[in-house]
Amino acid sequence: MITWSRLDRAGGGLAFDLGLYALSAGFAAITAATSTLLPHRAWGGVAAVGYAVAAVAVLVQWLAGNRDPRVRATITGVAFVATAWVPMLIQCVQRAGGRTDRAQEEVLVVEDGGIRLLHHGTPYLSDGTIAGLPADERLLGYLPYQPGMALFGLPRAIAGDTWWTDARVWFLAVTVAALAIAVALESGPQVLRAVQLTTVLPVVALTIATGGDDLPVLALCLLAIALCTRERWAWAGVVAGLAGTLKLFALPIVAVLLIHALTRRRLRPFALGAIGLPVLALVPPLLRDAGALVDNVIGFPLGHGVVSSPAASPFPGHLIATGLPGGRLIAAGLLALAGVALAVWIVRRPPRTAAAVALISGYGLLAAILLMPSTRFGYLLYPVALLAWVPALRDGAAPLPQRDRLEDATDGRARAYT
Repeated sequence: MITWSRLDRAGGGLAFDLGLYALSAGFAAITAATSTLLPHRAWGGVAAVGYAVAAVAVLVQWLAGNRDPRVRATITGVAFVATAWVPMLIQCVQRAGGRTDRAQEEVLVVEDGGIRLLHHGTPYLSDGTIAGLPADERLLGYLPYQPGMALFGLPRAIAGDTWWTDARVWFLAVTVAALAIAVALESGPQVLRAVQLTTVLPVVALTIATGGDDLPVLALCLLAIALCTRERWAWAGVVAGLAGTLKLFALPIVAVLLIHALTRRRLRPFALGAIGLPVLALVPPLLRDAGALVDNVIGFPLGHGVVSSPAASPFPGHLIATGLPGGRLIAAGLLALAGVALAVWIVRRPPRTAAAVALISGYGLLAAILLMPSTRFGYLLYPVALLAWVPALRDGAAPLPQRDRLEDATDGRARAYT
């Protein structure tokens, strides 16, 4: 049986690299030829070339008998630029020049939120205000994110329509900065693979180039987890809190991190930032218009808005909800069962390491994404990245305190007899 570790190590890692880039080139080419979303087609045409060049470079390295990880890292960096940065920048420039089909809706939504934040003190419109908009503008009237996300729209609100004020540029800047610090904190041979699956994987590169709002959330969560491996609890709390100010998707990961901090007896320094920053971010919009905040962040994602969310990827939860009698209740029940199973897992095996946090968060979000009645294919980048970082976090983890090592050993012996 071929295990993941054997596949990962084959050819000094080059076999997996070659497969990753070659398959990604095929995916990008198919996207360019068949996607019904014009920003995706534009990404595919550029990214296919980048992936193909990376695949050829890996093949040359392999045939030359060179397994130097520094060369692999260089190829990864070039592939990231070629398949994410370059197509994104091309689309930003074209959009600034007048092309209206060079950004996904979330980019427009975030930038509109930045304009409202600058001029009205809140990025949100109430359901009543949105109902008064023209029918084709109502969907874009919603900002179903936490208040901090609107900050990425401020450059365009302040400086106008240029390529560098596109929200995607700032999404990428925060993402790269957070990932760079996370990589610097970790060590070991698994870091490169984690970086590849968080940067050049098509679901990530495509998201960066066309939308990108999930990437800073994910990168900040990964950085918070990495900071925990170095026992930098206060900073980890601040970074986790920043992620929580951007999107509700960060909150399950923050919750697992809070439990991890509790097991390491560092709850207070971590919770100060992890809980305090998201709460503080909610204060201005609550004071300005609490109803609008609730309409956007809670009502609209739950299907109670003036218009419905277009999120409808064909995952099991969506198929059950739309294809079976009482399907929404069945999907909700399955989602609840998955939540109970996750809670039992956490109670029986609390996350004492940062790697355990990534593992629990990854599988938990994967179950939620698959079972939610309304979700998006792009959300898979969260569990993929979190699970990809588990081996790297294990390699770079600081040793457990002696008391925790004894507790883990005792727990392990107890499980062996049950």
